Amino acid sequence: MTQVKTLQEVMERIGPRLKLRWLTGQRGPVQPLRGTAGAICGQSLVGSLNCIHPNRLQVIGQPELLYLADLGKTAYRETVKKLFASRPAAVIFADDIDPEASFWNWSKSTETPLLGSPLSDGEIVSHLRYFLTNALADRTTVHGVFMEVLGMGVLLTGDPAIGKSELALDLINRGQRLIADDAPEFAHIAPETLQGSCPPLLQDFLEVRGLGVLNIRAMFGESAVRQSKNLNLIVDLRSLNEKELAVIDRLSGTLSARTILGVAVPEVTMPVAPGRNLAILVEAAVRHQILRIRGYDAGVDFIERQNRSVETAAPLPVGGFE
Repeated sequence: MTQVKTLQEVMERIGPRLKLRWLTGQRGPVQPLRGTAGAICGQSLVGSLNCIHPNRLQVIGQPELLYLADLGKTAYRETVKKLFASRPAAVIFADDIDPEASFWNWSKSTETPLLGSPLSDGEIVSHLRYFLTNALADRTTVHGVFMEVLGMGVLLTGDPAIGKSELALDLINRGQRLIADDAPEFAHIAPETLQGSCPPLLQDFLEVRGLGVLNIRAMFGESAVRQSKNLNLIVDLRSLNEKELAVIDRLSGTLSARTILGVAVPEVTMPVAPGRNLAILVEAAVRHQILRIRGYDAGVDFIERQNRSVETAAPLPVGGFE
């Protein structure tokens, strides 16, 4: 999903689904979805009427109208004043509500657009929160091939010509799915979640040296590609010399972490050498990571088993073996 930065872009992208319409007309200044300075920058994106922690998109439905109706005239005027003083990007009226005169007056004086929809306030808030979480997420592009392997999002990285695309093709032949080749884009959609997707220009394509660009969807069918997936594991392909191979921990392997957009992603360094079946090794790495997520680590299990064996072993008799 490409980023949106203004109210006008929101109306183009999701306006028809929410049946949103302009009540004040489309003319006027472009309304940014994020504030520009100070406290405005801390505003949440969307929510029902809130003057304490004002939203950039304020939604007013029947419950909010009932609340305003219970206020005295003075409190009502002050509440509406605070609503527009927070400089929202727009005020959205749900349930086909016709705004009262005070809303029109403040909208005109502050140049704040008014929008309307026949949907309930709950539906509007729910859909907009989901849409904006993805549309406004921080994004970055990482060089590599992004795959779905055994249900997990796996990013294959490594130096140019190390064999990432050939490995991806081998995995596709084994029933795994391609998401993006060369330039997958990752969005920070939740505190510990990165969602990877493919730029539209590269959708379905995989470049393999010697074969050129392949259309994976056309060659292998719909089940061989996927639009997006959360990133769960990075497999970094490396050509290591004997000295580098010798320092690899024989029990825990090469598990580490790489930080992308502030999120630590588990990373495994996979030595590349003639005769190694990398597709099987990648699938094994994914299965191993799934077990780790479930709380099981084979290396730890082996050490504990060895310790128990040493503790229960009978001591040798004095004088050694007879």
